[in-house]
Amino acid sequence: MAKYITFEHPLNERIRAFLRLEHLFKQVDFFLSQDSVWAVRALVNTYLDIAGITGRSDIKSEILKELDRHLSSLARIRHQRGVDLQMLDQVLGELEGASTRLYSLEGPLGLPLRENDLLKSVAQRGSIPGGTCSFDLPQFHFWLEQPLERRRADLERWGQCLQPARDAIALLLSLTRGSSAAREVTASQGFFQENLNPENPTQMLRIGLPLDSTTYPEVSGHKHRFSIRFLHSPSSERAAQIQEDVGFLLTCCVI
Repeated sequence: MAKYITFEHPLNERIRAFLRLEHLFKQVDFFLSQDSVWAVRALVNTYLDIAGITGRSDIKSEILKELDRHLSSLARIRHQRGVDLQMLDQVLGELEGASTRLYSLEGPLGLPLRENDLLKSVAQRGSIPGGTCSFDLPQFHFWLEQPLERRRADLERWGQCLQPARDAIALLLSLTRGSSAAREVTASQGFFQENLNPENPTQMLRIGLPLDSTTYPEVSGHKHRFSIRFLHSPSSERAAQIQEDVGFLLTCCVI
Protein backbone atom coordinates (compact mmCIF):
# COMPACT_ATOMS: atom_id res chain seq x y z
CA MET A 1 0.00 0.00 0.00
CA ALA A 2 2.93 2.32 -0.72
CA LYS A 3 0.79 4.77 -2.74
CA TYR A 4 -2.08 4.64 -0.30
CA ILE A 5 -2.94 6.05 3.09
CA THR A 6 -3.34 2.97 5.28
CA PHE A 7 -5.78 2.92 8.17
CA GLU A 8 -5.61 0.02 10.63
CA HIS A 9 -8.35 -1.13 12.98
CA PRO A 10 -7.87 -3.87 15.61
CA LEU A 11 -10.65 -6.40 16.17
CA ASN A 12 -9.56 -7.60 19.62
CA GLU A 13 -8.05 -6.06 22.74
CA ARG A 14 -4.71 -7.83 22.35
CA ILE A 15 -3.99 -6.32 18.94
CA ARG A 16 -5.35 -2.98 20.14
CA ALA A 17 -2.73 -2.90 22.93
CA PHE A 18 0.03 -4.00 20.54
CA LEU A 19 -0.78 -1.21 18.08
CA ARG A 20 -0.79 1.40 20.82
CA LEU A 21 2.56 0.21 22.12
CA GLU A 22 4.01 0.16 18.59
CA HIS A 23 2.88 3.77 18.19
CA LEU A 24 4.59 4.74 21.45
CA PHE A 25 7.80 2.87 20.57
CA LYS A 26 8.01 4.92 17.37
CA GLN A 27 7.70 8.07 19.46
CA VAL A 28 10.55 6.83 21.65
CA ASP A 29 12.79 6.45 18.60
CA PHE A 30 11.98 9.96 17.37
CA PHE A 31 12.49 11.77 20.67
CA LEU A 32 15.55 9.71 21.62
CA SER A 33 17.32 11.05 18.53
CA GLN A 34 16.77 14.66 19.71
CA ASP A 35 18.98 16.49 22.20
CA SER A 36 16.75 19.32 23.39
CA VAL A 37 15.23 19.42 26.86
CA TRP A 38 11.75 19.58 25.32
CA ALA A 39 12.38 16.38 23.38
CA VAL A 40 13.57 14.71 26.58
CA ARG A 41 10.39 15.85 28.36
CA ALA A 42 8.30 14.38 25.55
CA LEU A 43 10.30 11.14 25.72
CA VAL A 44 9.73 10.84 29.47
CA ASN A 45 5.99 11.33 28.91
CA THR A 46 6.09 8.61 26.26
CA TYR A 47 7.76 6.20 28.68
CA LEU A 48 5.06 7.02 31.22
CA ASP A 49 2.37 6.24 28.61
CA ILE A 50 4.04 2.87 27.99
CA ALA A 51 4.22 2.24 31.74
CA GLY A 52 0.51 3.06 31.99
CA ILE A 53 -0.48 0.56 29.29
CA THR A 54 1.74 -2.21 30.63
CA GLY A 55 0.55 -1.57 34.17
CA ARG A 56 -3.16 -1.96 33.39
CA SER A 57 -2.94 -5.55 32.19
CA ASP A 58 -0.43 -8.38 31.95
CA ILE A 59 0.94 -7.41 28.55
CA LYS A 60 3.89 -9.75 28.95
CA SER A 61 1.53 -12.72 29.28
CA GLU A 62 -0.55 -11.50 26.31
CA ILE A 63 2.54 -11.29 24.10
CA LEU A 64 3.68 -14.77 25.14
CA LYS A 65 0.22 -16.20 24.40
CA GLU A 66 0.26 -14.62 20.96
CA LEU A 67 3.76 -15.94 20.26
CA ASP A 68 2.65 -19.44 21.28
CA ARG A 69 -0.46 -19.17 19.11
CA HIS A 70 1.60 -18.21 16.07
CA LEU A 71 4.08 -21.01 16.73
CA SER A 72 1.25 -23.57 16.87
CA SER A 73 -0.51 -22.18 13.78
CA LEU A 74 2.64 -22.12 11.66
CA ALA A 75 3.81 -25.54 12.81
CA ARG A 76 0.55 -27.05 11.53
CA ILE A 77 1.17 -25.89 7.96
CA ARG A 78 4.61 -27.53 7.66
CA HIS A 79 3.31 -30.48 5.62
CA GLN A 80 1.00 -28.48 3.36
CA ARG A 81 1.85 -28.42 -0.32
CA GLY A 82 3.74 -25.34 -1.53
CA VAL A 83 5.05 -24.22 1.87
CA ASP A 84 8.51 -22.65 1.77
CA LEU A 85 10.14 -24.70 4.53
CA GLN A 86 13.23 -22.51 4.71
CA MET A 87 11.15 -19.39 5.25
CA LEU A 88 8.86 -21.23 7.68
CA ASP A 89 11.81 -22.39 9.79
CA GLN A 90 13.21 -18.86 9.82
CA VAL A 91 9.93 -17.40 11.10
CA LEU A 92 9.54 -20.17 13.68
CA GLY A 93 13.08 -19.48 14.88
CA GLU A 94 12.33 -15.77 15.24
CA LEU A 95 9.17 -16.53 17.21
CA GLU A 96 10.98 -18.95 19.50
CA GLY A 97 13.81 -16.44 20.03
CA ALA A 98 11.36 -13.65 20.87
CA SER A 99 9.59 -15.92 23.36
CA THR A 100 12.87 -16.92 25.03
CA ARG A 101 13.99 -13.30 25.42
CA LEU A 102 10.63 -12.29 26.86
CA TYR A 103 10.64 -15.17 29.35
CA SER A 104 14.06 -13.98 30.53
CA LEU A 105 12.60 -10.66 31.71
CA GLU A 106 12.08 -10.64 35.46
CA GLY A 107 8.73 -9.39 36.72
CA PRO A 108 5.91 -7.65 34.85
CA LEU A 109 6.67 -5.69 31.72
CA GLY A 110 7.54 -2.04 32.40
CA LEU A 111 7.96 -2.55 36.16
CA PRO A 112 11.32 -0.67 36.32
CA LEU A 113 9.58 2.38 34.81
CA ARG A 114 6.74 2.25 37.32
CA GLU A 115 9.14 1.84 40.27
CA ASN A 116 11.53 4.63 39.28
CA ASP A 117 11.20 7.51 41.80
CA LEU A 118 11.90 10.25 39.26
CA LEU A 119 9.38 8.91 36.76
CA LYS A 120 6.79 8.37 39.50
CA SER A 121 7.10 12.01 40.57
CA VAL A 122 6.62 13.19 36.97
CA ALA A 123 3.61 10.90 36.57
CA GLN A 124 2.00 12.23 39.75
CA ARG A 125 2.30 15.85 38.64
CA GLY A 126 1.66 15.18 34.97
CA SER A 127 -2.12 15.16 35.35
CA ILE A 128 -2.01 18.83 36.43
CA PRO A 129 -1.82 21.34 33.55
CA GLY A 130 1.74 22.67 33.61
CA GLY A 131 2.42 20.53 36.66
CA THR A 132 5.91 19.45 35.56
CA CYS A 133 7.49 22.91 35.53
CA SER A 134 10.67 23.55 37.50
CA PHE A 135 9.16 24.76 40.80
CA ASP A 136 6.75 21.80 40.92
CA LEU A 137 9.44 19.19 40.24
CA PRO A 138 12.88 20.47 41.25
CA GLN A 139 14.30 16.93 41.05
CA PHE A 140 13.14 16.62 37.45
CA HIS A 141 14.46 20.10 36.65
CA PHE A 142 17.83 19.15 38.15
CA TRP A 143 17.96 15.94 36.07
CA LEU A 144 17.06 17.81 32.87
CA GLU A 145 20.01 20.15 33.45
CA GLN A 146 22.52 17.30 33.73
CA PRO A 147 25.01 16.65 30.90
CA LEU A 148 23.51 15.08 27.78
CA GLU A 149 25.50 11.87 28.26
CA ARG A 150 23.98 11.21 31.69
CA ARG A 151 20.43 11.90 30.54
CA ARG A 152 20.86 9.75 27.46
CA ALA A 153 22.28 6.88 29.55
CA ASP A 154 19.23 6.98 31.82
CA LEU A 155 16.80 7.15 28.90
CA GLU A 156 18.44 4.24 27.09
CA ARG A 157 18.50 2.17 30.29
CA TRP A 158 14.77 2.74 30.78
CA GLY A 159 14.15 1.58 27.24
CA GLN A 160 16.20 -1.60 27.61
CA CYS A 161 13.63 -3.17 29.93
CA LEU A 162 11.08 -2.87 27.11
CA GLN A 163 13.24 -4.13 24.22
CA PRO A 164 12.27 -7.86 24.29
CA ALA A 165 8.58 -6.93 24.30
CA ARG A 166 9.13 -4.34 21.61
CA ASP A 167 10.88 -6.85 19.33
CA ALA A 168 8.15 -9.44 19.92
CA ILE A 169 5.34 -6.99 19.16
CA ALA A 170 7.09 -5.85 15.97
CA LEU A 171 7.39 -9.47 14.83
CA LEU A 172 3.78 -10.32 15.67
CA LEU A 173 2.35 -7.26 13.93
CA SER A 174 4.54 -7.88 10.89
CA LEU A 175 3.20 -11.43 10.60
CA THR A 176 -0.36 -10.22 11.14
CA ARG A 177 -0.10 -7.51 8.49
CA GLY A 178 1.44 -9.92 5.98
CA SER A 179 -0.96 -12.78 6.61
CA SER A 180 -3.50 -11.82 3.92
CA ALA A 181 -3.51 -10.07 0.57
CA ALA A 182 -5.31 -6.80 -0.05
CA ARG A 183 -8.36 -6.86 -2.31
CA GLU A 184 -10.21 -4.11 -4.14
CA VAL A 185 -13.74 -3.50 -2.85
CA THR A 186 -16.35 -0.75 -3.13
CA ALA A 187 -18.31 0.97 -0.40
CA SER A 188 -21.75 1.68 -1.86
CA GLN A 189 -22.73 5.25 -1.03
CA GLY A 190 -19.89 5.42 1.44
CA PHE A 191 -20.84 2.29 3.43
CA PHE A 192 -19.35 -1.20 3.50
CA GLN A 193 -20.20 -4.19 5.69
CA GLU A 194 -18.95 -7.76 5.77
CA ASN A 195 -19.43 -10.86 7.91
CA LEU A 196 -16.43 -12.65 9.40
CA ASN A 197 -15.74 -16.25 10.32
CA PRO A 198 -15.60 -16.39 14.14
CA GLU A 199 -13.88 -19.79 14.00
CA ASN A 200 -10.93 -18.24 12.17
CA PRO A 201 -10.89 -14.77 13.75
CA THR A 202 -9.72 -11.72 11.87
CA GLN A 203 -7.17 -9.91 13.99
CA MET A 204 -7.04 -6.57 12.22
CA LEU A 205 -8.43 -4.66 9.25
CA ARG A 206 -6.25 -2.60 6.94
CA ILE A 207 -7.93 -0.04 4.70
CA GLY A 208 -6.05 1.63 1.88
CA LEU A 209 -7.17 4.87 0.25
CA PRO A 210 -5.34 6.81 -2.48
CA LEU A 211 -3.06 9.56 -1.23
CA ASP A 212 -5.27 12.19 -2.87
CA SER A 213 -8.45 10.85 -1.27
CA THR A 214 -10.77 13.42 0.31
CA THR A 215 -12.38 10.91 2.65
CA TYR A 216 -11.42 8.73 5.61
CA PRO A 217 -12.91 5.56 7.16
CA GLU A 218 -14.70 5.12 10.47
CA VAL A 219 -14.71 1.45 11.48
CA SER A 220 -16.77 -0.51 13.97
CA GLY A 221 -16.57 -4.26 14.33
CA HIS A 222 -15.98 -7.44 16.25
CA LYS A 223 -15.19 -11.07 15.45
CA HIS A 224 -18.53 -11.68 13.69
CA ARG A 225 -18.77 -8.66 11.38
CA PHE A 226 -17.52 -5.16 10.72
CA SER A 227 -18.75 -2.04 9.00
CA ILE A 228 -16.97 0.93 7.49
CA ARG A 229 -18.39 4.40 6.91
CA PHE A 230 -16.45 6.82 4.75
CA LEU A 231 -16.61 10.38 5.97
CA HIS A 232 -15.73 13.75 4.52
CA SER A 233 -14.68 16.51 6.88
CA PRO A 234 -14.63 20.04 5.45
CA SER A 235 -12.62 22.34 7.69
CA SER A 236 -15.63 24.44 8.67
CA GLU A 237 -18.28 21.73 8.89
CA ARG A 238 -19.06 18.60 10.88
CA ALA A 239 -17.88 15.33 9.34
CA ALA A 240 -20.60 13.49 7.40
CA GLN A 241 -20.84 10.22 5.49
CA ILE A 242 -20.35 10.72 1.79
CA GLN A 243 -23.03 9.51 -0.61
CA GLU A 244 -20.78 8.47 -3.49
CA ASP A 245 -19.31 5.01 -4.02
CA VAL A 246 -15.78 4.65 -2.65
CA GLY A 247 -13.24 2.18 -4.00
CA PHE A 248 -10.58 1.08 -1.55
CA LEU A 249 -8.18 -1.71 -0.65
CA LEU A 250 -9.22 -4.01 2.16
CA THR A 251 -7.06 -6.52 4.02
CA CYS A 252 -8.61 -8.81 6.61
CA CYS A 253 -5.57 -9.99 8.54
CA VAL A 254 -6.16 -13.58 9.63
CA ILE A 255 -3.40 -15.66 11.18
